[in-house]
Amino acid sequence: MAVVSMVASGLLGLALGIALYATRPGNLLGNRLVFGALGLVVNVVRPIPFVIFLAAVTPLQVAVIGTNIGTGAVTFAIALAAAFAVSRIVEQSLVGVDPGVVEAARAAGASRLGILFGVVVPEGLGPLVLGYTFIFVGIVDMTAQAGLVGGGGLGSYAIQYGAQRYDYGVIYVSVATIIVIVQLGQLLGNRIARGVLRR
Repeated sequence: MAVVSMVASGLLGLALGIALYATRPGNLLGNRLVFGALGLVVNVVRPIPFVIFLAAVTPLQVAVIGTNIGTGAVTFAIALAAAFAVSRIVEQSLVGVDPGVVEAARAAGASRLGILFGVVVPEGLGPLVLGYTFIFVGIVDMTAQAGLVGGGGLGSYAIQYGAQRYDYGVIYVSVATIIVIVQLGQLLGNRIARGVLRR
């Protein structure tokens, strides 16, 4: 659930974040109307708590997945919710790229799309990796909440076999497992980011 959600939200969020960056007024593809519309959608969806988002997105889950219960439906909701958070991280990472690098590429005659995908995105890769690592932690948290709506995963295990049976050992094992997963994800992300920044 976490891996599929991470890949899907990473791709969707990357596309949306690049669009936000590129359409900023005065930027490579500056368009105030498009930027405002995209920013409004992200700002409306991003702050919604995940449990409430699950309830709100039910009609879309049913239309796309065919149900609003189970691992597939929850994975779809997690990917959708996380994509909006990823988009802001992508935008902020790209905004931090040195404007001098962009100007140098422009002076060399590179096209706008060439600058965007050949210069800006590679230059922002280090912060992007760290941002994705942060999102991974949030997605693990969302998968735990998925147990509340029959989504399976560690949350379901902790609720069914731990909380409902008053077996705190099961709950503590679930918590420890989540901590280990998050720590491994953080270590991997840090290592990849260091490798990217050294290039």
